[in-house]
Amino acid sequence: MTNEATTPAAAGAQTFQVEGMTCAHCAGAVEREVRRVDGVTDVRVDVGAGDVTVTSSDGVPEAAIAAAVDEAGYTLVGSR
Repeated sequence: MTNEATTPAAAGAQTFQVEGMTCAHCAGAVEREVRRVDGVTDVRVDVGAGDVTVTSSDGVPEAAIAAAVDEAGYTLVGSR
């Protein structure tokens, strides 16, 4: 059994669905918080699709991304 909170995600780009984003301000808040996560090298937020694509060189645990999205005021509902 793996612990999602400590198991790093695969390196490269991962896309996650985010609930509650409706505008450019929302996207900016999510991008700002996710960029603060150790190991994240790039962040792309698509408000229309309701997702965030996170790129890392070493892999970042999904739980760390979820915590950053939560800090921005939104909810990570899963990966795509």
